[in-house]
Amino acid sequence: MKVVVDMNKCQDHGQCVFAAPDVFRMDDGGRLVYVPDPDDALRQEVEEAADVCPLQAIQIEG
Repeated sequence: MKVVVDMNKCQDHGQCVFAAPDVFRMDDGGRLVYVPDPDDALRQEVEEAADVCPLQAIQIEG
């Protein structure tokens, strides 16, 4: 699985961090950082994160 976040759309709301904290987090500057190739065992969390993103900036490939 590959996770792609459109950083032009992302406004750092952080909803994905709550849904999938093993994949998404906020850095010290308040910007989103993420694991682009998380383990497939985290798919359900990543799908939830994509669903709750208010700007639909998260895409899952594979």
